[in-house]
Amino acid sequence: MRWRGVHHVEFSVLDYPASVAFYDKMFGWLGYASFSTLDIGYRSTYYVARLPVPHSYIGIQPARAGGKLNHEDRATGIHHIALWARNRREIDDFYREFLKGNKLDVSDAPQPYDVYAPGYYAVFFEDPINGIHWELAHTPRIPSPRAFLKWKRALDAQKAEHPKWDKSVIRQALRKLPRR
Repeated sequence: MRWRGVHHVEFSVLDYPASVAFYDKMFGWLGYASFSTLDIGYRSTYYVARLPVPHSYIGIQPARAGGKLNHEDRATGIHHIALWARNRREIDDFYREFLKGNKLDVSDAPQPYDVYAPGYYAVFFEDPINGIHWELAHTPRIPSPRAFLKWKRALDAQKAEHPKWDKSVIRQALRKLPRR
């Protein structure tokens, strides 16, 4: 089993200076650090949750072609990217202070998503320049018994809607991948 997930994700963006300004503001609000390639070899700006050694990071570089994404089209490409929030309060504050404060397009206001995981809570929003769809999400490390029960009830409701499922929702969802 791998002990680390995604190394980094890099987006090609329209209007690079405006995109850098937007992401500086967004990631700065969330407490991220940033570094640049200084245009050595290529041009990119990166955002990382912690330094000095980045665990994983998000980068942006100037696009050579293309147009603004429309999340509702669900065209080929990335659907959305989710960032970890410290807690539900950070999501609520981010929504009120950053998203609403900057009059940004919010597709889904902060709310629980009981069927995703125990205690899952998130807000979804759009990058106004490129149309990249973002999520700020929190899943507690140790969910409360109440959150666990809400999740279990949500899964049971889904199973009731799918009578052909012959196993629990979790066993039904798990897939075997080929190994080396």
